[in-house]
Amino acid sequence: MADLVEPGGVVVARREAGEWEQFASAFSRVADNVRQVIQGKEQEVRLALVCLVAEGHLLIEDVPGVGKTMLAKSMARSIDCSFRRIQFTPDLLPTDVTGVNVYNQERGDFEFKPGAIFANIVLGDEINRASPKTQSALLESMEERQVTVDGVTYHLGVPFMVVATQNPIEHEGTYPLPEAQLDRFMMRLSIGYPSAESEASILSTHGVASTLEDIEAVTDAQGISEMIEMAREVHVAQAILRYIVTLAEATRRHPDVYLGASPRASIMLLRAARSLAASDGRDYVIPDDVKALVVPVMSHRILIAADAAMTGRTPQAILEELLHQVAVPVRDRA
Repeated sequence: MADLVEPGGVVVARREAGEWEQFASAFSRVADNVRQVIQGKEQEVRLALVCLVAEGHLLIEDVPGVGKTMLAKSMARSIDCSFRRIQFTPDLLPTDVTGVNVYNQERGDFEFKPGAIFANIVLGDEINRASPKTQSALLESMEERQVTVDGVTYHLGVPFMVVATQNPIEHEGTYPLPEAQLDRFMMRLSIGYPSAESEASILSTHGVASTLEDIEAVTDAQGISEMIEMAREVHVAQAILRYIVTLAEATRRHPDVYLGASPRASIMLLRAARSLAASDGRDYVIPDDVKALVVPVMSHRILIAADAAMTGRTPQAILEELLHQVAVPVRDRA
C-alpha cells in the first residue's frame, strides 16, 4: 500500500486492511460485552467506546435509574485495567481527587499518596454535587493527563478516561459545571429510557441479580492503548478538515448562539471521527462520521442566546439545522 501524507507533510505508513478488520473486531467484542449489561442502547455504548479510543472524556447527563453509572462500570469490567470511583459530594476535597503529600515518620520526609484520579477509567458520580474548587481539581488531569501536587508533576497512565455523571433535573445542592470544565469533555450523552421490549429484557436479566458481575474482561489496557495508537493513524482528507472547520464557524456566526464551538471542539470532533471510522474497520474518515458526532461532541460547547433560549431553542436543534445548511464535501481528488 502507498503511504499517506497527512496535513503538515507528515508521511504515515499505511497498515494492511486486515489490521483495521482486527481493530473493528476488537472494538465489537468490547461493545458486545458492555451490551450484556446496557441493553437496548447500542448507539450510546458505541459512542462511549469511541470516546475512550479517541482519548476523550465522557459526560453522561440523564435522569436517575437509566444506567449512567452501570455504563461506566461495565466499560471498566470489559477492560482489564484499573478503575476508581469518586462519589462527588459537597465535602469532597481536591486532595481526595488528586492526592496529597503525607509525612512519613519512619523515613523523615514526605511521600505522595495518589488520589482516586490515578486509574485508567475514573467514574465521577454526580459530578455537579462537589464544590467548584473540587471540580477544578480535574481540569489539569483531563486536559494534560497529569497531576501537579506541591510543584511536582505526576503523569497518568494510558488509557485514561473520566466518565462523569450528573442529574439534569435535580438542582438542589448542586454546582453547575463551568464552561471550562464542560469543554474538557469530548462528548455529552443522554442514555434515555429503554424501549418497552428492551425494558422487559432488562427485567428478565437484572430482576434477579446484576449481570455486571457476570461479564469478564475481553481486552486489557495494553490492547486499548494499541487501538488508541491505530486510531491516530486514520487518514483525514483536506475536504473533511474544511468541513469540520466550516461547521465550527457556522456555530459562531449563528444569530441564536451566544458562544460558538471553540477550536478545541474542532479537535475533539476530528479525533472522535478518526475513532469512529476505525471502529468500522476503515483507515479513512468520511463525512457521515463527522455528521454522526456533531451533536454529542458540540452540543455542550455552545451557549444559546437568552432571547432564543426563551423561545425553546436548544443546542441540539441548532446543530441539526447547521448539518442541513453546511455543504457536505465531495471526494477530494487532490
